[in-house]
Amino acid sequence: MTATSETPQTQPPFDLSVTDRLLSTTRSVRKRLDLGRPVPKEVVLDCLRLAVQAPTGSNTQGWRWVVVTDPDKRRELARLYREGGEGYLRASANQAMDPQTQRVYASAIHLTETLEQVPVHVVPCIEGRAESTVNAMSASIYGSILPAVWSFMLALRSRGLGSAWTTLHLVKEREAAEVLGIPFESVTQVALLPVAYTLGTDFKAASRPPVETVTYWDTWGAHPEL
Repeated sequence: MTATSETPQTQPPFDLSVTDRLLSTTRSVRKRLDLGRPVPKEVVLDCLRLAVQAPTGSNTQGWRWVVVTDPDKRRELARLYREGGEGYLRASANQAMDPQTQRVYASAIHLTETLEQVPVHVVPCIEGRAESTVNAMSASIYGSILPAVWSFMLALRSRGLGSAWTTLHLVKEREAAEVLGIPFESVTQVALLPVAYTLGTDFKAASRPPVETVTYWDTWGAHPEL
């Protein structure tokens, strides 16, 4: 029987095994980016076509994307990235205690050394400036771009590519805006995504605390009862 408005649907509309695997294994990829394999322009555009289906605050559709393939501009962005945060990463790595965090910092430091070789850099932007605004406005600005960026990263994963959400170049955001011709006074850069095919596709779910320990029901501190 076909589900109608009178007969509630009992089966999920998507294959949950595929969907859940995509959602749980889309990792931050830094060490396993294939630096020697070109990324076709149409693949990036296909992923962006999916990304802009994400919702935006007040339907503003203010997302903008700067895709950087020019070697000189990638080299300059990598320099700004290192200047913006390499010292922070190395200091944090020295203080990291648990093995998983140590691996994350080692991976992040590796990216500072290879970023300019990553074939595509994507800088997601949003119209407007987030600073000096009330929290509700800032949340609306970032909430109008972050869902689209995550959709972009999921689309990459589904096509055998990887990326990582990085923000260290934002310490030098004005300089990066000059490199890329971004109007600094009216557009906010939110990240720099290194994009490449991955070396292998066998990514796994990460170790995370039980969701019941970080979820509160109705009141802060009230954990859900199963």
